[in-house]
Amino acid sequence: MWCVGELDDEYIFKMEDVLKIYEKPLSEREPVVCVDEKPVVLHKDTRPSIPMQPGQVARRDYEYERCGTANVFCGIEPKAGVHFTKVTPTRASPEFADFILEIAAHYPAADTIHLVMDNLSTHTRKALVDRFGEVAGRWLWDRFTVHYTPKHGSWLNQAEIEIGIFSRQCLGKRRIGDIATLRCQAKAWHRRTNRDKTKIQWKFTRKLARLKLNYSFKRSQH
Repeated sequence: MWCVGELDDEYIFKMEDVLKIYEKPLSEREPVVCVDEKPVVLHKDTRPSIPMQPGQVARRDYEYERCGTANVFCGIEPKAGVHFTKVTPTRASPEFADFILEIAAHYPAADTIHLVMDNLSTHTRKALVDRFGEVAGRWLWDRFTVHYTPKHGSWLNQAEIEIGIFSRQCLGKRRIGDIATLRCQAKAWHRRTNRDKTKIQWKFTRKLARLKLNYSFKRSQH
């Protein structure tokens, strides 16, 4: 369910900026990639499950052991069906920087990579500089043109849809008790979605936003 924040000039400006990027045609020179993170609670069964048998469904005991948490970085180039998935212990700055490096490496010939993400404190150039040093960090950051979603506007990030797909298709309702298993499952899902080139059909345009949210484009000018 969409949660629209206060529709002030800053919100409109950032929303229009993101939606304008989504309206760009598919381009190898300027790919559009959306990224976000998903926390995952690790649960382990404490009693063995009863497998499915003829005439009987599989059974799983309600009792489980909590085994900490992990993080999954999810990224997608929606119009190309290119997916990026990285399981890490946390979503701290070094892990974010490594994830961004992997995305940049996928587009060596791009003039710029349009990167859509929210305003999390780690989503900054500083994270890359701290990880790779001033020169390399700044060079890596400059490979991207960053488009931040407005505050309370994470619904504008198509990576939210990607996370929903990952949650349903990879995690499901099963229990995963350790980060190694999570990495294995995420890797298998990642291979399949990239093989199938699963795309996102985004239909919310600037024109529709102005109509639905009843604002004038002039309000977005600073």
